[in-house]
Amino acid sequence: MRLVTWNVNSLKARMPRVEEWLANLQPDVLCLQETKLSDAAFPAMAFQALGYESVHFGQGQWNGVAILSKVGIEAVRYGFMEGLEVGAPIDDYVAGVLAEARLITATCGGVEVSSVYVPNGRSVDDPHYGAKLVWLDRLREQLSRTTHPARPVVVMGDFNIAPEDRDVWDPAKFTGSTHVTPEERAKLAELEQWGFTDAFRHLYPQDHLYTYWDYRAGDFHMHRGMRIDLVLATAPVIDRLTWSIVDRNARKGKLPSDHAPLMIDIV
Repeated sequence: MRLVTWNVNSLKARMPRVEEWLANLQPDVLCLQETKLSDAAFPAMAFQALGYESVHFGQGQWNGVAILSKVGIEAVRYGFMEGLEVGAPIDDYVAGVLAEARLITATCGGVEVSSVYVPNGRSVDDPHYGAKLVWLDRLREQLSRTTHPARPVVVMGDFNIAPEDRDVWDPAKFTGSTHVTPEERAKLAELEQWGFTDAFRHLYPQDHLYTYWDYRAGDFHMHRGMRIDLVLATAPVIDRLTWSIVDRNARKGKLPSDHAPLMIDIV
C-alpha cells in the first residue's frame, strides 16, 4: 500500500497538477494539506472519477486538510475531540487556532491515517507560536485517547518543524526562528516517545534531504530547503515499510506547490 502526504498550497490553483500526479502515481492513500477550500468547493467528484473516495475538513481560503483513498474510508473524525484539556487554560486566540481545519483522521485499508497541518508559528514572539505548541499537545492527547501504538497508525502532513539541524539547508540561517526551536522539536520528540517513528528517516539517514523550498530567491534550484513534511508511523507500520521517497519532480514545472509529495510503501 502506498501512502502519500502533500501540502498543495491551494488545491484550486494546483488541481490540474494533482490530477495528473494521481493518474501517474496512483497511490492508495493521499493526505492533502492547505487545500484552502470550503467543504462545498472541494472537488470530491473529480477525485471520484479517478477512483478515490475522499473526505475534507475545510474553512475557505485558509488551511484545509483532506484524505483520498482507494482502499476505503471509515471512522472519519474532524479536528480535535471536545473535552481535551492539556496544559494551562487557553485564551480565545489559542482556542481559535485549535478549531481551525488542520486535522482529519480516517481508517483506510486497515491503517488509521491522520492528515495534519500543524500551525506555522510565525515567530517565537507571536501568539501563533504558543498556539502551535498547544496544538501539538492536543494532538498527542487525542492520539492517547483514541488509539494505541500497538495499532497501525500513521500521522502524516506538514508539521512545520524540521526535526534536526540536518533537516535544514543552513542551521545558522534559522537561529531564533520557528520550525527549529528546542520547544517545537521537543513536542515532536514527545510524539515519537508516544510510539511513532519518522518513516523517511528510518530508511534514509542522509543530510540535506528536504520536502519544502521557498518560492523566493531560487531556493529550489539552489537546494536551500527544509524537511518539514513528515510521516510518523507506529511499529506495526514501520515493520511493513519497504520504501520512501520525496517526489522532487512534483516541485518542478509550472505553478508547483512549494512542498513536494512524500511517499511511503508498506507491504
